[in-house]
Amino acid sequence: MSAPSTTNAVPETIHLTIPSRLELLPLVDQLAAGISDRMEFDEESKMQISISVLEAGTNAIQHGNRIDPAKRVDMDFKLHPDRLEIVVHDLGKGFDVQQILTDITTPEHLLDLRGRGIYMMRSCMDSVDFDFGPDGTTVRLVKKRNSAGKNGSQSAA
Repeated sequence: MSAPSTTNAVPETIHLTIPSRLELLPLVDQLAAGISDRMEFDEESKMQISISVLEAGTNAIQHGNRIDPAKRVDMDFKLHPDRLEIVVHDLGKGFDVQQILTDITTPEHLLDLRGRGIYMMRSCMDSVDFDFGPDGTTVRLVKKRNSAGKNGSQSAA
């Protein structure tokens, strides 16, 4: 199998650095899709990973680095035996997470202009964490592998 070995204590890490240009996000999406395939995620999980990686990348480019192509976005894809961990880092100062934690599906928040991407990431991934430091903002996305869906077995629809 091409999936990461369960005997490795240190996860395989794939690192990508891109300039802050939105037109490079399809490249990031292709890498995430290839990694999701390699790790044998089911189709729904692959879609959820794609949505989350694109949202995190868009946020890093637009909000963190203010679409300044001189500023870089760093991404690490860490392939653990039981999960995929994606770390996205930009040079932005961060934001108040508590202001973004509203449920955008409630009537009073349906027209909110901010918070949709974070809401989608939190809906799609098993965990989403933010770290704000002097060198920028880091978001850590984790998607656990569903062992029942591996190796071609089908789940009930």
